[in-house]
Amino acid sequence: MILSKEEITLKKIALCVKILRDEYNVTLSEFYIDTGIHLARIEQGKTNITISTLHKICEYFNITLSDFFMMMEEI
Repeated sequence: MILSKEEITLKKIALCVKILRDEYNVTLSEFYIDTGIHLARIEQGKTNITISTLHKICEYFNITLSDFFMMMEEI
């Protein structure tokens, strides 16, 4: 199965979010309690999130959007 560019981007976002959450040792439940954001579908690459949601995720992990996109490029 060949993935579209959009699907590849969503998968990269999903992987980066999962890596960050694992590095900070934060559960899905903890993240939701702290932010009100459900990460499960985002981490599965099934949800096309907004920039504002991505910004909130980055703020939680104390990184910039620029850092996040650089991380994506390394995948």
